[in-house]
Amino acid sequence: MTRAWQYARYAWWRILLQYAWPMRCCGRMEKGEKMDLEELRSRVDRIDSDVLKLLNERMELALRTRKLKNAVSDPAREREIVESIRKRSVGLVNPEFSERIFKEIISESRRLQEKNPVLAAFQGEHGAYGEMASRKFDHSAVPVSCREFSEVFKGVEGGKLDLGVVPVENSLEGAVSEVNDLLLNTSLKIVGEVTVPIHHCLLVAPGTDHRDIKVVYSHPQALGQCRGFISRNKLEARPYYDTAGAAMMLASERPTAAAAIASRLCAELYGLEVLKENIEDHESNSTRFLVLSRESAKAEGNKCSIMFSTAHKAGALFGVLKVFSDHQINLTRIESRPVRDEQRRYAFLLDFIGSASDPKISEALAEVEKEASMYKFLGCYGEAPANGAAKLEKGAEK
Repeated sequence: MTRAWQYARYAWWRILLQYAWPMRCCGRMEKGEKMDLEELRSRVDRIDSDVLKLLNERMELALRTRKLKNAVSDPAREREIVESIRKRSVGLVNPEFSERIFKEIISESRRLQEKNPVLAAFQGEHGAYGEMASRKFDHSAVPVSCREFSEVFKGVEGGKLDLGVVPVENSLEGAVSEVNDLLLNTSLKIVGEVTVPIHHCLLVAPGTDHRDIKVVYSHPQALGQCRGFISRNKLEARPYYDTAGAAMMLASERPTAAAAIASRLCAELYGLEVLKENIEDHESNSTRFLVLSRESAKAEGNKCSIMFSTAHKAGALFGVLKVFSDHQINLTRIESRPVRDEQRRYAFLLDFIGSASDPKISEALAEVEKEASMYKFLGCYGEAPANGAAKLEKGAEK
């Protein structure tokens, strides 16, 4: 190879390295930089969403603390919070910036506490059907999320929450056993009911291809209500503690090949896409919720609930039910539950149409109390209209 040829080849490679390759690589870098920018912005958006969720949770807790203190303003506690935040401010977040933010948060917390709104507890994460029932019963109340049904009962019983909104029966799946068991031992009164039409959606993380979905998460009741859809689409059903909790988990953890069954509200709250609406097996699917308070409803109701037990002998239950038949009282529900720690003994939850102020009802209940071995009046309240709306019993929230 001649020296001239070697030089020419060397010069050609220099041109490629200096001009041609950088131009080609530049296109790839710009595309890569664009992808990196979109990914970073997506992460920023998710962090912003998490910050808003945490702020909402903090405001809920601030409202709950109002029930446990004598005054709204607590200067010592506010100074303690600001000093702690300044000490923990590191990196790009300087103490002055943190202090400005948290002073605004504290100011907003005080504003909400001064309003002292009704706190209506429901089981599940935000977006659950219990929250929808709470808003339907009283749109001015603040829905408060509780992890367990027992937490709802204890919170209202202890005066930390004003109302409890709990599901008692579903039109497809039947009674909610845990709630019925809690009703047996509570001192709370039923002050209202709400019927919520249940319309489930199949939710996915943004950008998910429906062909990739293999598993679906939701509450066991919701999975049961969508059994046909799940079977037709050959999906693996995985129980989760709550419909909204499944949606929140899907949004935060992004498990592969997964979807969640929850409400459309959950899609809006957690930034998910609705892949399919109304996937429940029956259009008539609805859940009846009871509203609980420490005090009886002040307004006159047209529906009552009682709980009773009978002696363990032939005809005992018939004797109680005959009272309602003799007085021509229409029963709308009767549910039996085993009494814990007492073998072969059952308690009965019974709902009927009528007002406790009606002499006919009062007379019948007096007879029932004589027939029963154990009796408790759970409350008189407004029956939920057929369209699922709620009748609010004013004055029963505190």
